[in-house]
Amino acid sequence: MQASVETVGGLERRITFRLPAERLETQVGGRLREIARTARIKGFRPGKVPAKVIEQRYGEQVRAEVLDGLLREEFEEAVRANELRLAGAPRIEPSDSGADDALAYVATFEVVPDFGEIDVSGLKVQRATAEVSDEDIDRMIENLRLQRRSWTAVTRGAKDGDAVDVQTWSQAGDERLPAEGSEKGVTVIATGGMHADLEAALVGMAKGDEKTVEVAFPADWRVAVLAGKTAQVHLAVEQVSEPVLPEADAAFIRSFGVKSGEMDQFRAEIRNNLERELKGALMNRLRREVGEQLIAAYDSVELPQRLVENEARAMAAQAVDQARRQGRKIDPPADAHLSFMDAARKRVLVGLLVGEVARRNSLKLDEKRLNESLRLIASTYEEPQQVVDLYRNDPQLMSGLQNRVMEEQVIDWIAERAEHSDQPMSFQEAIGQ
Repeated sequence: MQASVETVGGLERRITFRLPAERLETQVGGRLREIARTARIKGFRPGKVPAKVIEQRYGEQVRAEVLDGLLREEFEEAVRANELRLAGAPRIEPSDSGADDALAYVATFEVVPDFGEIDVSGLKVQRATAEVSDEDIDRMIENLRLQRRSWTAVTRGAKDGDAVDVQTWSQAGDERLPAEGSEKGVTVIATGGMHADLEAALVGMAKGDEKTVEVAFPADWRVAVLAGKTAQVHLAVEQVSEPVLPEADAAFIRSFGVKSGEMDQFRAEIRNNLERELKGALMNRLRREVGEQLIAAYDSVELPQRLVENEARAMAAQAVDQARRQGRKIDPPADAHLSFMDAARKRVLVGLLVGEVARRNSLKLDEKRLNESLRLIASTYEEPQQVVDLYRNDPQLMSGLQNRVMEEQVIDWIAERAEHSDQPMSFQEAIGQ
């Protein structure tokens, strides 16, 4: 196979392959003969299946597999020979420029831009620092108690933290929601389950009380019928209940998997979990900080447009998927990705720069750090070893973890060599609460 490389424009390149048909057929024939030696087909003894039957049964699949392998092999060889650095996967398509004795294919792809000198020493990076305190552990225990709370009906007026069984119906102009009757639901006041004005209106209301409240709903309100409208909302309270929190005793502690039921061990496990969460939060903050600095320094560099568009489409699809998981009905337009193009461009720019920094400085994956990250992931499950084995036996999962750990290594490397300063903050500030 011979290959020629041409510049299509900007960072886009094209390689044309001509694959001798004889070479393809030779490899296909060899693979089919291997299959024939062990194939079990009803009506024939093993190893005695006629070549014509093997061709009919497996020929198309084998030919496609062999062709794919040959094209990838030769494409990678051409990339190495021409010292090309790809930005994204190639698009390989048949070409009509072949001959009777050869098949022609065209691979279109984009290359990594030339960033020139990458000097990270001039970047100014602020690194957040934080520690888990005893107060943070106390707060988490209180949150766990809240999660296990029970409810007792009361006759007084509702206050923050109470659960209110309420019937509602709304009138927005000529539109009533629901069209007939009312909707029943339960909300815990001051938790954001309902519009803030409605939660405020429920304060002081007791069982049997009714009230009508005027509410201006924002344009992005989750109920499409009310979004961007002002409505009269009728509230009818059926019941008010106050929370009853369980004692943090041995039985409570054991319910979270701490078999001893001892508070000291419970607090130690909570500290480990919070420290793991804090480590991830601090890395995310550092990733954003370094990313912003890299974007500011290299924003004028031309980027692979197809790579940016693919990233924007992936971000749009992720946003749609998240909205649907939250129960929102959404039918995005075909060009929904356009609103993500700027964010996608920044993400691609940072990703390419991180890769370049690693390549130019011969940074290699730290196996110790990889194993530590895997242990941290596994420790959040009841059977940690099963999780470790899952990653070890799944190339896709392990590749994703390796890429993440390598990115974190490079981010740390950049931050260490930039002009950096530390910004102390509390645990709650660090994790964004």
